[in-house]
Amino acid sequence: MTSKIVYLNQIERCVSWLAAWTVHNANHVREADEIKVGGHQASSASLGTIMTALYYAALRPQDRVAVKPHAAPIFHAIQYLSGNQTREKLENFRGYKGAQSYPSRTKDVDDVDFSTGSVGLGVAQTLFSSLVQDYVSAHGWMKGRPEGRTVSLIGDAEMDEGNIYEALIEGWKHGLRNCWWIVDYNRQSLDAVIREGLWQRFEQIFKNFGWDVVILRHGSLQQAAFAEPGGEKLRDWIERCSNQLYSALTFQGGAAWRKRLLDEIGDQGPVTELIERRSDDELQALMVNLGGHDLPRLLEAFEAASQHDRPVCFICYTIKGYGLPLAGHKDNHAGQMTPTQMEGFRQRMGVRPGKEWDKWAAATLPPAELEAFIAQAPFFSEGRRRLTAPGIPVPEALPAPAQGGKQVSTQMGFGQILNEIARSETPLAERIVTTSPDVTVSTNLGAWVNRRGLFARESMADTFKAERIPSTYSWEFGPKGQHLELGIAESNLMIMLGALGLSHSVNGVRLLPIGTVYDPFIYRAADQLNYACYQDARFLLVATPSGVTLAPEGGAHQSIGTPLIGMAQDGLCAFEPAFVDELAVIMRFAFDYMQRNGEGDPDETTWLRDQTGGSVYLRLSTRPLEQPHRDMGAELARDIVNGAYWLRPPGPNASVIVAYQGVVAPEAIAATGLLAEDRRDVGLLAITSADRLNAGWQAAERARQRGTVDATCHIERLLASLSRDCGIVTVIDGHPATLAWIGGVNGHRVKALGVEHFGQTGTISDLYRHHGLDSNAIVHAAQAVSAGRGIRYLKSLP
Repeated sequence: MTSKIVYLNQIERCVSWLAAWTVHNANHVREADEIKVGGHQASSASLGTIMTALYYAALRPQDRVAVKPHAAPIFHAIQYLSGNQTREKLENFRGYKGAQSYPSRTKDVDDVDFSTGSVGLGVAQTLFSSLVQDYVSAHGWMKGRPEGRTVSLIGDAEMDEGNIYEALIEGWKHGLRNCWWIVDYNRQSLDAVIREGLWQRFEQIFKNFGWDVVILRHGSLQQAAFAEPGGEKLRDWIERCSNQLYSALTFQGGAAWRKRLLDEIGDQGPVTELIERRSDDELQALMVNLGGHDLPRLLEAFEAASQHDRPVCFICYTIKGYGLPLAGHKDNHAGQMTPTQMEGFRQRMGVRPGKEWDKWAAATLPPAELEAFIAQAPFFSEGRRRLTAPGIPVPEALPAPAQGGKQVSTQMGFGQILNEIARSETPLAERIVTTSPDVTVSTNLGAWVNRRGLFARESMADTFKAERIPSTYSWEFGPKGQHLELGIAESNLMIMLGALGLSHSVNGVRLLPIGTVYDPFIYRAADQLNYACYQDARFLLVATPSGVTLAPEGGAHQSIGTPLIGMAQDGLCAFEPAFVDELAVIMRFAFDYMQRNGEGDPDETTWLRDQTGGSVYLRLSTRPLEQPHRDMGAELARDIVNGAYWLRPPGPNASVIVAYQGVVAPEAIAATGLLAEDRRDVGLLAITSADRLNAGWQAAERARQRGTVDATCHIERLLASLSRDCGIVTVIDGHPATLAWIGGVNGHRVKALGVEHFGQTGTISDLYRHHGLDSNAIVHAAQAVSAGRGIRYLKSLP
């Protein structure tokens, strides 16, 4: 009977060949376009053995994997052999609609668990995904589904990314389990060979945070050689050899190894005989037989770690470019095999000309045997592992606690709405999970947490309560809690939201995650936010307080450009309401929108693809505003969701309108009243989402270009009654470009007011006057864009 190791060796040969050929083919067919395919050929080769051992022996269907970005060719080759990738996609690797250069959940057809890129974010994602599994399991929602491991394949240079260590801290605090990180320790980065002894630093760091550390340095050939007479001398030389020298000798080959070993060890009898017994090829095979390229050692290590649920870091010594002519060379990251080298590699692998894309072209065993072996691999036994979950019912309306006339901020309103939901025993209340980077109280999540508790796998009492110390908050940790408290690391918040927002696909259990953060600190985690959206995770990001309206706090806590992030970030729908009844409508929409995953044409009212759903960003404020007296009818609610409505419709002779977004509503309303004494039919446009207005406008224009000549969108209809001579003043506590584009809709003159420079301490009126957001500045701008006599009440701007 053929052994498992023999089959795995055969599969590894085929995987390595297909990966190298895929990259070579992509480079060759795109030479005319001068598209360089750097990084993949050498970086992927170092992981061939590890990934073969994982996918065809160690992993189970419930396990989830984040693949090292540059190992994409190996991943796609494995999926191709397993029936989850097509030859056409492989042939078009890095081309339009082809297999992606980095594995992507949304753009690849094969079974990608987590999208990855060259920034270490997929690594941290596995940690937080494991914590989310603990949350789902503790709430009793796994329904008999076994717990899986989350596995990350990491380049040693990728370990430089700081977000990895922020995640380690959070994992330790939450009792991380069922997580493996496998470090491809090939000792080469993009530009250099890594520092000596780095593996010792890794080992100590991981042990400090409660991880098991498994170091796979030597393969079976080396271990056997060490057992020979003189073997300990050889081991000592290998372990003292510098990273740069080891890489250089690997590239030079057996003769170079022999000369260096004999020169440095000297003629010492047994060890010299050990070296001389081997040919140059055999000596090269011995010296590159590191732990990460040795199937027996890998299988043994993975099997041992499978016996418990502790987190494990495997440090696997490998050779970058293993098995290729460019193995070990310091320039191999962007290097590609030449046609001559590729031809030599083809011959060495036994692949016949014209059969390069055959699945088993590099195998020596019958294809039927290999297909049968793959069919029995546990990981692939259940087919594609993308799960689904039913939607959570959302009521027709959410309570808007603030009645007309009351002074309430949108941040306060958010907390009150969530508190009202927390009072209920509904599926919506049950599936909401909140999280925050140490700003839970200051972002108004306190009442929710009081009612719903903090999550921990083991119960912990509130000591202040037990000691009868009066406190506004009674917080107890337990398995049924619905708030995940994070430390001060916005990076962790965004990756946690990404993990929670994929639970329906990863765990088969739908959650409705809400994360709160100070608005300016979105910048700290913009990369992680982009990563979460790129994966199509679904969550509600509540950012508050925002803008220079947070006047006394000073410029360090005052946001300027975040509305532009909301508009530019794909997969994220951004709102900035002024009033709490608007907020209630938007939150109701958000809970529904986060769960959508439909197909079909755009809504011809807005030209938005709302049926596909996504995540939502709310930009809120701490400034209390007087709430309007009004009933929330269906038409008004629809317009709020679509992005804008007329708070004061313009008359037929309007020469100017004011359009505002968010907390500057009182200034816009006051300015409109002043303007009305000297300008006829002045309109006041309340914008709740510049993002949705702009997206609808862009989509409608694309529709017209493609033949739907009568396509029109919400902002075009809102402005349709205005004459071309009507001026528009836009105002926002944020960058003025957020609304400046509105003049381009129908060719109106625009004066865009907003914030372009760092704020400072002061009162709201001080800062609004300084930045030109107050009613006087709005009136000045209105006079500049509209014809007519001078406007009364106008003061000189400071």
